[in-house]
Amino acid sequence: MPLPIYFLAFALLGYLLGSVPFAVIVSRLFGLADPRSHGSGNPGATNVLRTGNKAAAVLTLLGDAGKGWFAMWLAGSLGATPTAVAITGLAAFLGHVFPVFLRFKGGKGVATAVGVLAGFSGVLALICVGIWLAVAAITRYSSLAALMAAGAAPLAAGWLINSNTATFVTVMSAVLILRHKDNIKRLANGSESRIGGKKAAEAN
Repeated sequence: MPLPIYFLAFALLGYLLGSVPFAVIVSRLFGLADPRSHGSGNPGATNVLRTGNKAAAVLTLLGDAGKGWFAMWLAGSLGATPTAVAITGLAAFLGHVFPVFLRFKGGKGVATAVGVLAGFSGVLALICVGIWLAVAAITRYSSLAALMAAGAAPLAAGWLINSNTATFVTVMSAVLILRHKDNIKRLANGSESRIGGKKAAEAN
């Protein structure tokens, strides 16, 4: 198989898996409103949590993170090269952010990004989750925590794994940060909501 087609095949695999809208699926299973119809309108775990159903939110979170990890695991099981596995993970993340099944209007990608990081290295994922937890605990800004973790992820990937992995993680982090552009504006002008506030910022 020609190399471009080989990589494209794994990219398509990752993208389709990443496009699975767990927030919408779980909400329907629990008889909840479509997450795109309330709150931020974002199909992510945080918006599902706004319904008050914690179980549904947890399942959404696990599904969104799991599909990133599973896409990379499946690619590896199919004999993909490390580069092809990395492409699959990045494509899964992009599938969540721009899902074909939701007319390319997806979530911000935090949970799926964690799953992809876990696909590269469990330690890498734990470091980034640790940064998120620390920043969130100190500042109570979910969005700021996500931005700090995204900024640190490429550096941690380069340190723990290699520069090639860091390149893929950099692309993922850049997209995630761009998806938080509105949160960045609110952080800058002091209007961003804190965790536990009436309008907690959407981070997934």
